Amino acid sequence: MLWSDPEDEPPDELREAQDMLRRLGFFMAVAMVLAMLVSGLR
Repeated sequence: MLWSDPEDEPPDELREAQDMLRRLGFFMAVAMVLAMLVSGLR
């Protein structure tokens, strides 16, 4: 890697989209666990 090479940092929009997808995935996992608990209680 040369010192003159551009940095490998993703652009801000991509980083924000990745954060949003990570949060959405976490929310979906919690929602699935809650749905299983509720269906198990019935």
